[in-house]
Amino acid sequence: MHELAILAVVVVAAMATTTFVADRIGRALLRVEVALMAVAATVVFLAMLFVGAEVLMRYAFDSPIPGHLEGAELLMPIIVFLALSYTQATHGHVGMDLVLDSLPLRPRRWATITTLLLSVFVCAVLAWFSARLTYQLWEYDDVTMSPPYFKTWPSAAAITLGYTLTALRLFIQVLHLYDPDRFPANEPRSGGFHAVE
Repeated sequence: MHELAILAVVVVAAMATTTFVADRIGRALLRVEVALMAVAATVVFLAMLFVGAEVLMRYAFDSPIPGHLEGAELLMPIIVFLALSYTQATHGHVGMDLVLDSLPLRPRRWATITTLLLSVFVCAVLAWFSARLTYQLWEYDDVTMSPPYFKTWPSAAAITLGYTLTALRLFIQVLHLYDPDRFPANEPRSGGFHAVE
């Protein structure tokens, strides 16, 4: 519990600091998100080739690629978490807006801000604990159980990076909802947050 309290203080301090340079951070974050989305798309393509090659080798030549299951499993967090913040920026996540849509505009705006702030803290907690796990995997030089013994920490690092950037993106969206004139959206598409339009 003590660790979570310290993390909450750090997150609040980071949010306060981000507020002063939100426009610059938002523009830089957008560039990072687009780059990581391109990396995730490239990994999807490579994973498709990898799985296709494994199927071909298994059924055509009766010689499966060693470690294909572990390799494919380790690619999944990279694919998902490198694209997580970009998906939030484009409002691509699935949402349940039934209650929000029934609210008048002003309460809807404040409910959305509250939800986003809670999400910032949840993502920060997940980023912190995944960072600890990543460091532990790196320190132990953890590898998969079967040859060719892939290292596991890069997949864990993708989770940390994804949650960290998503927490930052969520806070940029909070600032934009709070004062759209002072804090631009810095999102891949024009317009503000869809829940308050």
